Amino acid sequence: MPGTPGISRRSLFAGSAAGTAAALLPAGTATAAPSATAEGGTDSVASGASYRAAYHFTVPDQWKNDPQRPVWIDGEYRYYYLYNADYFTGAVGTAWRLATTKDLVSFTDRGVAVPKDTTVNGDLWSGSAVVDTGNTAGFGAGAVVVIVTMSPGGGTDHQEQFLYYSTDGGLTFTNYGTDPVLPNPGVADFRDPKVIRDEDRGRWVMALAENDKIGFYHSDDLKSWTYVGGFVHDGIGVLECPDLFRVTAGDGTVKWVLGASANGKGSGLPNTYAYWTGSFDGSAFTADASEPQWLDHGWDWYGAVTFEKRGASGAVDAAARYAIGWVNNWDYADTTPTIDCDGFNGTDSVVREITLKKASDGTYYLASRPVAGLDSHVSRTVNLGDVTVDGTKVLDYTGISYEVTTEITWSQLTGAGLQLRRSPSGGRHIDAGIYADYAFLNRRNTVNADTSGKWQESHTPFDPSAGTVKLRILVDRTSVEMFVDDGRYVHTSQVFPYLLDTRLALFTIGGSAVFRDTVIREFSV
Repeated sequence: MPGTPGISRRSLFAGSAAGTAAALLPAGTATAAPSATAEGGTDSVASGASYRAAYHFTVPDQWKNDPQRPVWIDGEYRYYYLYNADYFTGAVGTAWRLATTKDLVSFTDRGVAVPKDTTVNGDLWSGSAVVDTGNTAGFGAGAVVVIVTMSPGGGTDHQEQFLYYSTDGGLTFTNYGTDPVLPNPGVADFRDPKVIRDEDRGRWVMALAENDKIGFYHSDDLKSWTYVGGFVHDGIGVLECPDLFRVTAGDGTVKWVLGASANGKGSGLPNTYAYWTGSFDGSAFTADASEPQWLDHGWDWYGAVTFEKRGASGAVDAAARYAIGWVNNWDYADTTPTIDCDGFNGTDSVVREITLKKASDGTYYLASRPVAGLDSHVSRTVNLGDVTVDGTKVLDYTGISYEVTTEITWSQLTGAGLQLRRSPSGGRHIDAGIYADYAFLNRRNTVNADTSGKWQESHTPFDPSAGTVKLRILVDRTSVEMFVDDGRYVHTSQVFPYLLDTRLALFTIGGSAVFRDTVIREFSV
């Protein structure tokens, strides 16, 4: 379970629906829900219009935060996530709620699978589910076993790992007693177990978040765990929601990847998913480089998990994985108009396919792209072809939720990009593109939850000498996800544009450019 230093993580689940719109004021604005905006038109909050995402997963009601790694059962993914049914009453604590999906785009709600407060240990935090095909735990072949963090006594300083199991395919769970399967050794941060099957050695391996360390544990039966070592990295906050997996690159190179949600903002780094490529011998992880790479460089892709990519037959694809993250940030987790408009707080990113690629300098990195299942949900396509731009060109398109792809080419240029969710007069917009030697996503000129003003623009490296850049941008009611150059870099940020801000513009700075093969797609889910 992710948290914020200096703030009680459990208190953040209480929340308050009242007054959240007022917290979204642009500087100098008297109210975030006026009957009419400064540019004319009725504001969406006042009119009762919806801010619920059109094609991203959202919690049906109340609150969600951390995704839990989906498992594959009976030809579908079973996706669990932390859910608080008592968010609006101020009561704290999360359960595990379940949604199922075949294509990772359209989800069916299955209700709470692992309830909170049914034992003396209270609510459930993050952990992981595994399918015990070999009946190592003794609950039956194919039982779904969850190892999850709980904090007996209701505090945040005594985290331990507990076991729940399911014999109906992960729809409902039973607790395996009330004693921990991995007791706390006397430390404050001891949470978020990620369990994988080490088939090479015939045992289970757990990666556990322990402040600036990810600890490794072995088990034969999921019920008894032995510490075998750890990977330490400081400077990016408390490590949370660890991840550990193996993936094969296109050139045949096999790498292990160790990941964790981390807060690098104090060092000018992202507050998302840090990862290291390297090797793992079953007990110790050796990184290729001391400093991590980041799977997302925006401000709002936290608690992310990766999981196996399965084919139609159920076979695992060794060359790819899927990933999903929570589109929010603990700095402003309770601040969203969806509470007042739609009675919920909790949106995820699109599911992404991640692959291992080799960079020109010989290093390896994870590239991301939206899941292919989106292609089956396209409801409208607008093909704009090649568009030449010198300055700003407002397109003859309006929309709230869509995808836009383009390849920008130029001979001499300082910057170029797109103004997303632009207001009628152009005063409000989200900017995405390149400038000088970096790619960027900037939400400063639209309504967003970062009242500090510090986390408005995210950057990633860019080589302007290339003279070209590919952008694929997913826009929804409360989020923007930008994929740069086939997913080499990704930026995700939460945004709350007024729903009358529907225009789209292209822009250049210091020269002209051609936006080639520009295509807009809308989705129906």
